[in-house]
Amino acid sequence: MSMKSIFDAKEVRSEFEKASINASFIPLIWKHVITHHQNPNNTNTNTNTITTAIDWCEIPSLPSAAYSLLASKFKPLTTTLHSLHRSSDGVTTKLLIKLQNGSFVEAVVMKYDTRLGKYDGKPRPGGPRSTLCVSSQVGCKMGCSFCATGSMGFKNNLSSGEIVEQLVHASRVDSIRNVVFMGMGEPLNNYAALVDAIRVMLGSPFQLSPRRITVSTEFTLRVDMINPSLEACNSYLRIEFIAGPQISVNVGIVHAINKLHNDLPGLNLAVSLHAPVQDIRCQIMPAARAFPLEKLMDALQQYQKISQQKILIEYIMLDGVNDGEQHAHLLGKLLETFQVIVNLIPFNPIGTLSQFRTSSEEGVSRFQKILRGTYNIRTTIRKQMGQDISGACGQLVVNLPDKKSIGNSSLLPDIEDLHL
Repeated sequence: MSMKSIFDAKEVRSEFEKASINASFIPLIWKHVITHHQNPNNTNTNTNTITTAIDWCEIPSLPSAAYSLLASKFKPLTTTLHSLHRSSDGVTTKLLIKLQNGSFVEAVVMKYDTRLGKYDGKPRPGGPRSTLCVSSQVGCKMGCSFCATGSMGFKNNLSSGEIVEQLVHASRVDSIRNVVFMGMGEPLNNYAALVDAIRVMLGSPFQLSPRRITVSTEFTLRVDMINPSLEACNSYLRIEFIAGPQISVNVGIVHAINKLHNDLPGLNLAVSLHAPVQDIRCQIMPAARAFPLEKLMDALQQYQKISQQKILIEYIMLDGVNDGEQHAHLLGKLLETFQVIVNLIPFNPIGTLSQFRTSSEEGVSRFQKILRGTYNIRTTIRKQMGQDISGACGQLVVNLPDKKSIGNSSLLPDIEDLHL
């Protein structure tokens, strides 16, 4: 039987309760593990120096029963940092992390400088800090044709502990202020682990603010997330889906996003829209066939009424596919009644895995100007980071050959500084 991660909060609390050990000791244990694994100078990233060997007895002030319980049931880390790859400009670091089952996932640390961001013509205070892009699954079922992760297929979900451990490993690279769930996998298809992991990140000793955490989703949701009684179906909502109680697509999505807001209030939501009409969205995102765009927008409208928060709309720029002026106008009309920020994402090449080309800088700029000028929609362009280490948006896939660098050597404004 494999050992559980000490960061699997539900497992730890359950075992502590059975042993009549106060759960208030758990953050103390987490703090010890984090301190043990952190690099004091944040500079030495030689993975040969990283060890998961911790003697639980070294943790002071625990009840005696806790030591034997920890030794028999839990490991400080169930994952190991297999390798680190830094971009040539030093701005991006990709972590290859080995799981207990032998699979690998990738996480990416991105350095930014808030002082470089300018909004409404005003410079912002701040300084350098880092954002961690984490994975929620090994591979992905969504099969987006512009994303390398989709080419892997789906392997397995990560446990909440495996998700949190990415943050622990990343803390050796830099002090992490923001976390974005934009790595491998569809976060909402691993909902329980996602929520548990974020709750750990929000609490002691990590103490991240919910406004510093962003969950990106296509809103292609598992049935068991909406109704646990349907878990055995192991199926996904589709228009024709009928099992047990009938569930309409619209009701299902609305319930799911309302549940996300109730479980994690204040969290930032990012939606992978990528096209202004259903046929193009289905062409580049096969899973979108299950969710008519009209229903998705209705769901987002209801979510916005409840949360009173802006939504980040992610839009991949694909040359000749969805980047024309007509697409910009369609997108503007679709979103003009919403409180959103549109983040235009220049396509990052994924070798022979995709036939798409990157939109020209002029085309991206023209698209942005239409959304801003005609529809008064706040629109940003995501900076390309980490292409030379296959760590840019859409490039995360285990064993994908490296690409040539076209990175920028300066620290860059972060999507987390958009103040959703």
